[in-house]
Amino acid sequence: MRSSTRRPSGRLTGRPLTLQGLLGAFWPQVSVTWGLTLAEVMMFALIPLLIGKAIDGLLAANFEAFIQLGAVLGGLVLLGTLRRVYDTRAYGVMRVELGKELAKRSGGTPVTRLNARLGMGRELVDFLESEAPQSMTAVIRVLAAVVILAGFHPVLALAALAALAATMLTYTLAHKRFFRLNAALNARAEQQVGVLETRSPPRLGAHLLSLRKSEIRISDTEGLIYGMILAALLGMEMFNLWFATQSLGVSAGGVFSIVTYSWDFVESALILPMTLQTLSRLSEITARINKMEAAE
Repeated sequence: MRSSTRRPSGRLTGRPLTLQGLLGAFWPQVSVTWGLTLAEVMMFALIPLLIGKAIDGLLAANFEAFIQLGAVLGGLVLLGTLRRVYDTRAYGVMRVELGKELAKRSGGTPVTRLNARLGMGRELVDFLESEAPQSMTAVIRVLAAVVILAGFHPVLALAALAALAATMLTYTLAHKRFFRLNAALNARAEQQVGVLETRSPPRLGAHLLSLRKSEIRISDTEGLIYGMILAALLGMEMFNLWFATQSLGVSAGGVFSIVTYSWDFVESALILPMTLQTLSRLSEITARINKMEAAE
């Protein structure tokens, strides 16, 4: 029986070349890989809690929680291996089909533009393969951290939610700027092959300088937003550490779990604004590559 990943021919015909179009055309493959991802992250979410229980159990000469921890870790190894083996094949097919469809729809689009857009189009598949699963993982880890922290004390969860609100508000204020900066960078990238064909050192130098300036503007904005978001999240981590040790009568394993889930929340919450930034870039890319169907 042939694998479903080997029968994609024509799946993108008549579909918009967007994330939604790719999901509609390749939903069986995406469902499998995202399902494996969700199973993996749910097991990951249990690790800090199991470690905390294992610590308390081992201190009391009870090995039950320690054995449970080992079983979950073994399952993680198996799931992670299977997912990565499948991902490479499934998303590789998607990249090939998207490239073929882009070329087919190119019409009178100059080769310089088509070359740049082929690279941009691959970013859509890269997002489905990497950033989308990472985002789902981050959302689940954030929710798990909030629920488990609330189980220790509501104040711990409220501190985490306040930090998350500050994170999303900070990114929202920068969204339009990210879109404009990515549009400028993509427009310049489309011109690169044409500039190279002129074999003019002055034009090439001006082009590369323009690319550098665009990349610096994006990087500076990213750096500022990252710093503001990280400050809010680390403030939450410090507060929860103080509250757990000064106001809660929990065991050493309990303090470990609180601190670990708070830190897990920090790491996961940092992924969300980066994903939103990627979506801003991809929304500009999809608008650009779907212009191919019209006369340019």
